[in-house]
Amino acid sequence: MKRLGDFLRTTLMGGLLVVLPIALTFFLIRWIFNIVSGFIEPITKIIVAQTDTQRIVGDVLAISIIILTFFLIGLFVKTRLGRYILCRLEKHILKVAPGYSLFKETLKQLIGQDKRPFSCVVLGRIFGSDTLMTGFVADEHMDGRMTVFFPSALNPTTGLLCHLKKEDVIKLDVTVETAMRTIISCGAGASKLFKNIEISD
Repeated sequence: MKRLGDFLRTTLMGGLLVVLPIALTFFLIRWIFNIVSGFIEPITKIIVAQTDTQRIVGDVLAISIIILTFFLIGLFVKTRLGRYILCRLEKHILKVAPGYSLFKETLKQLIGQDKRPFSCVVLGRIFGSDTLMTGFVADEHMDGRMTVFFPSALNPTTGLLCHLKKEDVIKLDVTVETAMRTIISCGAGASKLFKNIEISD
């Protein structure tokens, strides 16, 4: 009876593990689509009214216009005038907006557009503890020590800066972006960090 119960439970959990991620992904895509559709609706109405096209064609054209606008803005901020205006906006307006700095730095890490201040991902032991923390090597010194930044979960712009001995640092063969995603998601997917490494006591 116990075996039957275990079989039913594990089978049910296996099904949930397959279906739930798919369902959540579907609802996330639908949620984003609804937001984008609501945002571009005024543009779509104008396109449909002016060109007598179908709604779906209007949506595609509206999204294309928005993408083109992003491209032109990105092109503009590469110029000297664009950099100056952006710098002034960030200094006097955007920097004081709640969450702006966090969202900007996090997005730059996720899409790989940051200047990559960290050389590699590591697991570090601090304060003589056996607990391992995910960190990023900021600098390596002549005496073998490493300066490692350990970001906080959810808010990777804050954390601990430690100078560790070489034997207290385990280098990982994963990208900074992969490790940063596990930190932002509060540890989800952290199993990728422990592949192909041996941890000694």
